[in-house]
Amino acid sequence: MLITEYRLEIVIQALRTILPLAHPADTTLRYFFKNERIGSNERELVAETVFGVLRHRLLLEHTCGESHTPRRMALAHLLRFGGYNLRELEPVLKLGEKDWLATVKAVKLDDMPLSVQAELPEWLVEKMRASYSDEDILTIGKSMQQGAPLDIRVNTLLAKREDVLQQLHDNKIEATITPYSPIGIRLKEKIPLNKDALFTEGKVEVQDEGSQLLGFLLAPRRNDMVVDFCAGAGGKTLMLSALMNSQGRLYAMDVSEKRLANLKPRLKRSGASNIQPMLIAHENDLKVKRLAGKIDRVLVDAPCSGLGTLRRNPDLKFRQSPGSIEELTVKQAAILASASRLLKKGGRLVYATCSILPEENQHIVRAFLAAHPDFVLRPAGEVLQQQKIPLEALDYLELRPHIHKTDGFFAAVLERI
Repeated sequence: MLITEYRLEIVIQALRTILPLAHPADTTLRYFFKNERIGSNERELVAETVFGVLRHRLLLEHTCGESHTPRRMALAHLLRFGGYNLRELEPVLKLGEKDWLATVKAVKLDDMPLSVQAELPEWLVEKMRASYSDEDILTIGKSMQQGAPLDIRVNTLLAKREDVLQQLHDNKIEATITPYSPIGIRLKEKIPLNKDALFTEGKVEVQDEGSQLLGFLLAPRRNDMVVDFCAGAGGKTLMLSALMNSQGRLYAMDVSEKRLANLKPRLKRSGASNIQPMLIAHENDLKVKRLAGKIDRVLVDAPCSGLGTLRRNPDLKFRQSPGSIEELTVKQAAILASASRLLKKGGRLVYATCSILPEENQHIVRAFLAAHPDFVLRPAGEVLQQQKIPLEALDYLELRPHIHKTDGFFAAVLERI
């Protein structure tokens, strides 16, 4: 796409709006597009450049030095990562910018500090060093700089995977089955799925393969009483309902009325009839206490830093801090303790996050087990094997983009004895 002064100006405006990161980048970008009536080509350029700048922000700031203005960040990104050469950008350059851009192009990544190479803030690198080698940090960081594929989950209440795959191929959409989830499909290109009949008829939902695997770890049975404790907009709830063949009872609990409202249209499309959305004030709500000891399966997809989703949400690494991680771990421990009271003897709880930090994961689980002798850890690898999921795992499920091509996920399977 030709870079004109108009297009560059739109990109700069978008960066100016988003880079302070007062709100999530995708939300701010959505409002920006609503206010700026621009063509689809411009929208694509803006989205790619904004997320590209966020993915490579540390290197771009390093190369731009003190004057890392939105204009300079945009130009540096277009040259280094956007597929443009100096000749193509020259018509939009101001006096002196050509020479400056030549120096940007010459900067060698290998000469940079680890945090810049991995595109992870210094505080995060230091935190990760407690559990990962520098080589692992670099590998994880680089894998998070790639865009994520679009994974969808087939709603088995309404369709079979092979039929959905055939329909996609008939529509000339490149797609393959996911390697681990038996109900997942990976699309090669990102398409506006919300306009596709497969989506509007409820046959598919957008869901990362890693997130789908959490449902198989929980493995709810048809007539179980199940709670999705932090249901959000209900992606995992809908999957659990399909695994239960829409039988038994499934409570979708959340503290956000808005998130639960987003579940309603999805629920309508899905054909599921065993889901009961339940707004709770906090983890110790009376509604939760009334169900204590009555539930067979509980999924706790805990609020977390989201640092496993940096391929999709690169702004998160700049919006989190050591202080916010500390606050989250207190919340995670409280939620897990409260959710565990719901379980019957012999019941199963899956604690999960989309974080790669042990303090949000293993540390929370170990502290919980130490305080709750009536719970044991079931090796995640064994559970996956029982579910015929061809994925090697030990005590915990730990997913990484560079190994599994999924977001970074953690899950532990806990059972009440």
